[in-house]
Amino acid sequence: MSPRQITVLGECVADAFTTPASSPDELGLRVLPGGGPANTAVALAHLGTPARLLARLSGDVFGRLFRARLEASGVDLSNAVAAAEPSTLAVAELDARGQATFSFHAQNTADWQWTAEELAGVDLSDTACVHTGSLALVRQPGAAAVEDFLAAAVPQATISIDPNVRPLLVDPAVYRSRLSHWCALADVLRLSGDDLDLLLPGTPPEQACDLWHAAGVRLVVITRGADGALASLDGERLHVPAVAIRVTDTVGAGDSFTAGLLHHLGTRGLLGGRLAELRLDDVAEACRFAAQVAALTCSVAGPNPPRHSELAQPAAARRG
Repeated sequence: MSPRQITVLGECVADAFTTPASSPDELGLRVLPGGGPANTAVALAHLGTPARLLARLSGDVFGRLFRARLEASGVDLSNAVAAAEPSTLAVAELDARGQATFSFHAQNTADWQWTAEELAGVDLSDTACVHTGSLALVRQPGAAAVEDFLAAAVPQATISIDPNVRPLLVDPAVYRSRLSHWCALADVLRLSGDDLDLLLPGTPPEQACDLWHAAGVRLVVITRGADGALASLDGERLHVPAVAIRVTDTVGAGDSFTAGLLHHLGTRGLLGGRLAELRLDDVAEACRFAAQVAALTCSVAGPNPPRHSELAQPAAARRG
């Protein structure tokens, strides 16, 4: 079955990675287009799902970089807003395991300035799923408009949320204060083990899943890097192991997992409502597929998700 469109709402971020410099008084940076929602939209398009990104794109050098990447990937930008504000910049440092730590330069940037008027004209009649999360849901002044857009989309589409907590930019308490509300809107909640630790410190994953189910969300998936993923469908659980891979870095891995999960569910015709037909076997298949997509993303530098044709190739054949 050909998957229906997935509409993604959220930020584009310039990811600047430190590189060796020729002298101790300078810093080299390699800039790649990123941002969790943008990465997810690109990954969906690479996999073959029609993907539309609702984004506010600056006209600056980074905004032009975002637009070029998204258009080259086949992401629909017909509802993107041409923004006057500058783009968001994140500087990433990688540790020996390829894990990234980010510092953000995001004051008054384009991504957070959504208005109700900018989102009011978005047609969701062809959309099976709306996915959002990360900073777009918590950064003001636009966060309230994004939440209202999600609430209006509930009767028409499956709702997917990835909190993607960024404690250096927004106090985790802000996420905690809104999470129950998001669970009441969402059908799918995908988050990382780090997100869990920040949202519910010291809470076992199974207990967290039950809390979020009670708040309204049917499917919770917690990704835990090399330890795989825990999925919970209305309290029925399963564990999916990670795919063994030589890791270059983990940037964009969670976004690729989300895209793989939603793509697989979409190709099975399971998106478009409240997941009423979803069964645990479907979740297991979707998570195994998503783990493969995430692993291939980790095999190259930066948020560079695989195309569907690459899934049958060994990871060593990929080039970032």
